[in-house]
Amino acid sequence: MTGSEIAQINLQTRLLAFNARIEASRAGSVGQCFGVVASEMVGLSDRTQKAASGLQNESLALIRELSGICENLATEVRGSRLSDLALGNIDLIDRNLYERSCDCRWWATDGAMVAALTEGGEKAIAFASERMGVILKAYTVYFDIVLADRNGRIIANGNPSDYTSVGKVVADTAWFRTAWNSRNGDQFGFETAHVSPLAGGKRALVYSCKVCTEGHADGVPLGVLGVVFRWDALADTIVRSTPVDDVAPEKTRVCIVSPEGLILADSRGRALEESLRVTEIGTLFKGKKGFGVVSIGGKSHLVGHGFSPGFETYSTGWHSLVMREI
Repeated sequence: MTGSEIAQINLQTRLLAFNARIEASRAGSVGQCFGVVASEMVGLSDRTQKAASGLQNESLALIRELSGICENLATEVRGSRLSDLALGNIDLIDRNLYERSCDCRWWATDGAMVAALTEGGEKAIAFASERMGVILKAYTVYFDIVLADRNGRIIANGNPSDYTSVGKVVADTAWFRTAWNSRNGDQFGFETAHVSPLAGGKRALVYSCKVCTEGHADGVPLGVLGVVFRWDALADTIVRSTPVDDVAPEKTRVCIVSPEGLILADSRGRALEESLRVTEIGTLFKGKKGFGVVSIGGKSHLVGHGFSPGFETYSTGWHSLVMREI
């Protein structure tokens, strides 16, 4: 029975008791006992109404409490799933880019690269370019492969028909400097996601490694081999294919973010164009995996986070986010 039904019965009871008191009054002394019964009926009605009101208030409080519990559970479930998705994304990227770090170290030992840097003749350079072209046919994840001498001048590349990089000086680029300053050919250099002139102005990563005498890792440094990776081909595929199962996809954003907050990959196509304030993400960046409700751009979001887990000897050090507007 609902509260409104109880209230209706009480109203009818009070009306009946009121009429009974009137009739008892008319009956005089004969109706006095009947009047007492009518008064008790009014009192009983009042107590019933109070009990019903108390029950209704308790029920509303219980409903609010249960609603809060359900909401918290829903947040826990959704947040846990978003963080799982975020960690899965960055793990895929780490595993893929580990291979890129291996590629450049392997190809830097190729005899054709060593000969082009030691002999410097037209024939040796042409053969190095041809050799890099063969590699590119098998590894379509790269825009190009370039070979620079010790002064940072590119002397050969594997895709000269699309990229006229020969003759350009790259000594000040991150990929050349980090490789040239590395201890030996067992290490690699790197330049993070950027708009690269080596890729015709497209977004790329560049992995690099010293080329040393006789292809030995501890040989005398001769130059640097750089492999220009198609960043969007990997990153866009991952962030746009994330199975968020969202009924309102426009409210969900999937990103790969640098430690400084620069968006490196974005399901909304704003890579390298926006940054997230690290303060907005709060403590999420401090953990390996987790979720939380944070304010981004003045709006509340449920954010799942995963930090680069690394693969073998490689880790990007980046953060992965799946952000759902609340």
